[in-house]
Amino acid sequence: MVQKKFFFATLAAMLLAVPVMGQSNKGKSLEVSFNYQKQAGAGSNQYAVWIENDKEECVKTLFVTSFTTKGRARGNAPAQRGYVIRPTCVPAWVQTSKAASKSDLQLDAVTGATPQSDGKQTFTWNFKDEQGKAVPKGTYKVKVEATLYFESDIIYTGTFSTQGKPGAITLTSELTKPDEAHKNMITDVKAVLK
Repeated sequence: MVQKKFFFATLAAMLLAVPVMGQSNKGKSLEVSFNYQKQAGAGSNQYAVWIENDKEECVKTLFVTSFTTKGRARGNAPAQRGYVIRPTCVPAWVQTSKAASKSDLQLDAVTGATPQSDGKQTFTWNFKDEQGKAVPKGTYKVKVEATLYFESDIIYTGTFSTQGKPGAITLTSELTKPDEAHKNMITDVKAVLK
């Protein structure tokens, strides 16, 4: 009788532990953050954060700055998208997201105001695509692109799995053209599976 009680107690403990262990072994979301320092003058302060699948297709834009997608009206002319006025404005995101084929409404959904003050910027991805559907399990890339100053553009990239364990993702960076005066526009870029 004691052995049966011990067996059932052990079995119950194991069954209760399984969901907890299963939940802690993989991330449920991705958090991207960086420190932003507003730069003076035109040609800077534009950035985008997005997720690509293993075919390098954009599955979800988490954020893009307002000038990039909405531009600015000049004189009596209607506003043109920022990347049309200034082709050096987050060009990798423009190409990968196929921004030119998206409606203003689609772009509005991922657009936010360019911060007017310095501080930490944080974005979260819940493993859903632009239509709100869960993406297939697999390997993805997170990208953060910042137009530091006109042709000076930096892209941070990290590869991760939606099945990966919670923790920091290693990021690499690629800078098109150094610009000492604007190099601190975004710093301390991090991506973490939560």
